[in-house]
Amino acid sequence: NASLLGILQHPDGTVLKQLQPPPRGPREQEFYNKVYDSDCCDSILLELREYLPKYFGVWSPPTAPNDTYLKLEDVTRKFNKPCIMDVKIGQKSYDPYASAEKIQQQVSKYPLMEEIGFLVLGMRVYHVSSDSYETQNQHYGRSLTKETVKDGISKFFHSGYCLRKDVVAASIQKVEKILEWFEGQTQLNFYASSLLFVYEGLCQATTVQLSDVTLAEKRRVPKGLLSGGDVLEYNNNIHVINSTENGKIESSVSKGLCKFYALHKKACSKRHHSQLSLKVENSEQDSVWKSSTCITQEHLNGNVLPQLEKVFYHMPAETKETANVEVRMIDFAHVFPSNTRDEGYIYGLKNLITVLQNILDN
Repeated sequence: NASLLGILQHPDGTVLKQLQPPPRGPREQEFYNKVYDSDCCDSILLELREYLPKYFGVWSPPTAPNDTYLKLEDVTRKFNKPCIMDVKIGQKSYDPYASAEKIQQQVSKYPLMEEIGFLVLGMRVYHVSSDSYETQNQHYGRSLTKETVKDGISKFFHSGYCLRKDVVAASIQKVEKILEWFEGQTQLNFYASSLLFVYEGLCQATTVQLSDVTLAEKRRVPKGLLSGGDVLEYNNNIHVINSTENGKIESSVSKGLCKFYALHKKACSKRHHSQLSLKVENSEQDSVWKSSTCITQEHLNGNVLPQLEKVFYHMPAETKETANVEVRMIDFAHVFPSNTRDEGYIYGLKNLITVLQNILDN
């Protein structure tokens, strides 16, 4: 992921971002220094820290003391298979002091910036089936139009098996928090700045093996299994053992892997309950999980098995906000003091939320 971000990963859990030539580099350094000043007591800036990578000052290699690097939190570090997307936000990717030539150059790169309000700069998505990453560079984002931008962004949330609606929902919540911050501040304007999205690609690593679907004895579904009569629960009361890079063993489904929920409308009625036992195979662990699912008697004679192939994993509403997703603001070489709201950035955030909501609703 360092190549996507153009930064170096340091073994201590930080990344090193080389300072750009003046005035951009010093401007970004000044921004971080201002926000992370230990004497800072401005509530707007203190809240802003929540949406940025943590800042650890600057660093220079002993061999090249004139090369300066910003030392920043590696937002991807806690993820096993991080999926990463960089989205430039705002209606203008040039700042108020840009020359006519610079404006022309930026506008021609993506003429739709004014209308769409954001631009996908790159993405890297882990596909479980092939155990590999699919990457898209800046040309991918620039090829997106008003008509195709929704599908273009939804690619980031697709694991190869399914659309990660849990991640989309968590992303919307995080972007909305950033939007609230922008709507309450009039001291900074951001140009050519990005949002970095990161989520765990390993999370949805299960396939339902239909050959192993067997009808268990008919029995009453435990109270509390049903939510509104339309959610099938994968009862994963198990521990998955997963060795981490430093050799420690981590076990705990609730912490490590997502709980899987299959949504199959009208599949459970409150009158008739049969249990269907599904073996769910985890591609990474080669372990087999026994999961139970309730399906109405009537549906068993009909088309429920074909539909199970399209079973949709997502997390229940009450844990959506805890989906392992990071959304952070990055790239501050064009941040300027202001006395007005940043309408261009706000426009971009609102439009991005609309697109994400459309992906979720489909």
